[in-house]
Amino acid sequence: MSGLRPPPLACDCHIHVFGPFKRYPLDPARKYAPAEALVGDYRRVAAALGTGRVVLVQPSVYGVDNSCQRDAMGELGDRARGVAVVDDSVSDAQLRELDRGGFSGARINLMRAGDLEALERVAARVQALGWHIQLHVPGSTLAEIAERLLKLPTDFVIDHLGRVDPHAGLGQPAFQALLRLVDSGRCWVKLSAPYRLDLDGEPYRKAAPFARELVRRNPGRMVWGTDWPHPDVAVAPEDRGLLEVLLDWAPDEATRNRILVDNPAKLYRFDS
Repeated sequence: MSGLRPPPLACDCHIHVFGPFKRYPLDPARKYAPAEALVGDYRRVAAALGTGRVVLVQPSVYGVDNSCQRDAMGELGDRARGVAVVDDSVSDAQLRELDRGGFSGARINLMRAGDLEALERVAARVQALGWHIQLHVPGSTLAEIAERLLKLPTDFVIDHLGRVDPHAGLGQPAFQALLRLVDSGRCWVKLSAPYRLDLDGEPYRKAAPFARELVRRNPGRMVWGTDWPHPDVAVAPEDRGLLEVLLDWAPDEATRNRILVDNPAKLYRFDS
């Protein structure tokens, strides 16, 4: 596979910063224990990849304390945007402060326990800000919750290729539900973390058919990300390989540039 050098404003739409832990202690109720992964560490990753923009996603290990990602965004400047985690306790003033700080979405993690009513309450709160909802969901639930997602008052983003079962084929109910969501024009999908689907690793042949079909179906609703520093996995993948797969998933350069630059500029309001 030949090297892919992305356009200058290419965006890595899914990373996390962890630490320094003395300043930003982890939530005692966290489900995993990440190593420190600092802004300086990511700057080196971005330089090696050639990406110019980045989206910091609040990880579950910080609960609803978004200060680590907020301050990291401040260090990175206008090249960075964020996705926060909020709950019913957040005030309108706090939401406006997050918005001024560069956050443009609210993340809901349904991987371990699905509270759809909480999701709907958060969506109602952030609608006025023009935010989207970002969802990390088990693929097995997509068919069940699809109609409910379409009733949200906001656009929504599905993480990590929908976490579908790579062995169940394109016809599986979960993936067909994901395609219907994409067809709606209100659903975005992150072409990220294929290693969470395909345990065989690079070049992620088991994930490729799903990614290609998503790109074919609606390239204007696809974004890409590394999921750096790849928390809660046994062996971290090579970030360069996670970029190179786009040569296979989106072989047309104009489509790749749309995924890397134009789509994230719109979704995360880089140009506003």
